[in-house]
Amino acid sequence: MHVAVIGAGAVGVTAAAELAVAGAGVTVFDRGDPGSGSSGRAAGIVYDAYAEDIDAELAARSVEAFRRLSGTGGFEFVDCPYVFLAREGDEQVAEAIAGSVERMRHHGRDVEVLTADELERRFGDSLVVDDVAAAAVAHDAGWADPASYVEMMADRARAAGVEFRTGRAVGLDVDLPGVVVGATVERFDAVLVAAGAHTKQLFADAGVPVALKPYRVQALTSTTPYDGPMCFDASVDVYFRPHSTGLLGGDGTEPVEADPDDWDREADDWFVEGLGRELDTRADYALDVDRSWAGLCTATPDGDPLLGEVVDDVYVAAGWQGHGFMRAPATAAAVAEEIRGGSGIEPFAPTRFEGDEAFPIFQGMTVETGKSGESEELEESGESEESEE
Repeated sequence: MHVAVIGAGAVGVTAAAELAVAGAGVTVFDRGDPGSGSSGRAAGIVYDAYAEDIDAELAARSVEAFRRLSGTGGFEFVDCPYVFLAREGDEQVAEAIAGSVERMRHHGRDVEVLTADELERRFGDSLVVDDVAAAAVAHDAGWADPASYVEMMADRARAAGVEFRTGRAVGLDVDLPGVVVGATVERFDAVLVAAGAHTKQLFADAGVPVALKPYRVQALTSTTPYDGPMCFDASVDVYFRPHSTGLLGGDGTEPVEADPDDWDREADDWFVEGLGRELDTRADYALDVDRSWAGLCTATPDGDPLLGEVVDDVYVAAGWQGHGFMRAPATAAAVAEEIRGGSGIEPFAPTRFEGDEAFPIFQGMTVETGKSGESEELEESGESEESEE
């Protein structure tokens, strides 16, 4: 079996390695070097604190994989608690946090609600908590450098026999199936498209619509030291974590569809200034910007990814809503198994949509409420995905 993978980000290279180890011949195509898209612009936050059973299971498998792989090559996973909170006066978010934690614990996640006294006692040295109405902490969490993960996994893929063909944009042919390289079509037994923000256009050019929209998000790093927990202030949609330079934070989301070939890769002044104010409020932190940037995430109508077979022998892995890196080991393994003839993850099947749905883009880092009004899930999209192809 010979498989083509379009996109050499975290999911693409991991799937390529999984397939090659299982005996498939694999060729990876990317317009840039492995990890030069999303992985160079990702926040690297990892946790298993999901309220939905499938999400929790995949995230738990990924956390386990990150820990197991830590120390391989230049990759390191750093255990770090993840605190999420709501401010006084934000009752809806506070109630959603409590409901989310209940469901997370139901699925076996190591998450607990914190009283004001507990929050102060555990994290008062690094977080300002006097205005917090509700808080919780996920213990099975940590952070990593996504670029080093992709480099490490690409090395493993090469060692397993994967061929990397980079430096040139390619197209998709769904009839053969195949990959369009210049004026020719190279045929494969199966093709996996894991091309980030370019995924929608690749399928559209091949005559297959997919329910996917790229959108712009922003992040930065700061040189002022920070050694506290990872934190998501759900009342203002801001996250931050320790970083090798000091601190990494973001989420300057623009909830409009972006052009994957024409978008501003620089962070906006309003985002940098606003994040600085929130860091001062939440962590008494003085922002000293080292680097700031923008990237592209991909959204779907229901916030869940498109993972699996789109048409015969053509597969997709996209629509992560900013959660791609933290679940990359498990989701890549799942789609690789499906390509080899196994069953897919039904709730993530791309065929659940027609492909032409109209839908709004919402921030991946948010507290969701269910259709019945009950709390659904605390989602964090601390990574930004630049398209890879």
